[in-house]
Amino acid sequence: MPEPVTVVGIGADGWEGLSPVAQRALVAAQVLMGSTRQLGLVPDDVAGERIAWPSPLSEALPGLLEAHGGRQVVVLASGDPTFHGIGTTLTRLLGVDAVRVIPHPSSVSLACARLGWPQDQVQVISLVGQPVELVHPHIQPGRRLVVLSWGAHTPAEVAGLLVARGYGSSAVTVLEQLGGPSERVRTAPAAEWSYDVDALNVIGVQCEADADAPLLSTVPGLPDDAYENDGQLTKREVRAVTLSRLAPVPGQLLWDVGGGAGSIAIEWSRHHPTCRAIAIERDPDRAKRLDRNSSALGVAVRTVLGKAPAALEGLETPDAIFVGGGATAPGMIETCWNALAPGGRLVLNGVTLETETLIARWYGELGGDLIRLDVQRASPVGTMTGWRPAMPVTIWSVTK
Repeated sequence: MPEPVTVVGIGADGWEGLSPVAQRALVAAQVLMGSTRQLGLVPDDVAGERIAWPSPLSEALPGLLEAHGGRQVVVLASGDPTFHGIGTTLTRLLGVDAVRVIPHPSSVSLACARLGWPQDQVQVISLVGQPVELVHPHIQPGRRLVVLSWGAHTPAEVAGLLVARGYGSSAVTVLEQLGGPSERVRTAPAAEWSYDVDALNVIGVQCEADADAPLLSTVPGLPDDAYENDGQLTKREVRAVTLSRLAPVPGQLLWDVGGGAGSIAIEWSRHHPTCRAIAIERDPDRAKRLDRNSSALGVAVRTVLGKAPAALEGLETPDAIFVGGGATAPGMIETCWNALAPGGRLVLNGVTLETETLIARWYGELGGDLIRLDVQRASPVGTMTGWRPAMPVTIWSVTK
């Protein structure tokens, strides 16, 4: 068996902070791989050949490992290599038996130690290579967040996002060079954050809502005005019932056929950070609007511009499909049903007689659950208040 690749976690405290086991692994290495900064933390008398990561790393990594096969390779990683680190990448690439991991305290554990926060009660968000908008779903009253920065610019971006959401009073703590001799910790309200910081930093946020901050829960049924739309929007109450039938599960994929404003795909994705969604929309303006809504509400919905069912060809197999528009297109239901794996859910909403007729036929053939939802909203009637009904919606859901 070839020598396993050893992954050593290292902190800003460098060589002195490493365990004897980690130091011995580095001394025995024939090849050391890592970032230029990480390699610089290893004393000069450690003799292994040093290779700084190229960019982009993901494309170069397999070739690098193959080129040095048969040698004792040690890969340096920041903190705990299996926590948002290269340790998991190498295990996925080489297999668990070919990788040995020697962890160091993660930046999250160090940050929580400095802040006095229980580590099991914080929400960790990585913005490394990701847009700052991913923080949106986690901004909730009283929530504690630990944000892994992508550089010196990240704290100001996070503070700006908090202010825009009505959380300007939130305490933002930036912890720089954690564990090293240059460690520095500074705290200020988000609305007052104006510091220059080191690129190696972690952000702690104690969320505090301003009096007029909107409450945007991760439970399905966000207010309709949370979405930019042209009227093509599954309304709040119908959306909540529809998503209960789609049953979001962490790690699963949704097709939102006829995406419109994207509300179903977005709220599916907000259920859990690993929920994924593809929205299929034929109108270019609506597709752009859907992308804006997705970004504003902190999820990464993939938008496919095209007309279903043809646009569905070649897409990744979904775990659930919602058809909110175009159900009467020839072959639509057949294509969606055939695309689902066993256990997949299909949910169809209809407001027209033509769609209801189609739903009734397929319900008779495949079974499932059929409901009709009537929603009435209070509105002024002269000087008094009365009920105004919205169009009833027929919802058909079936599990394959």
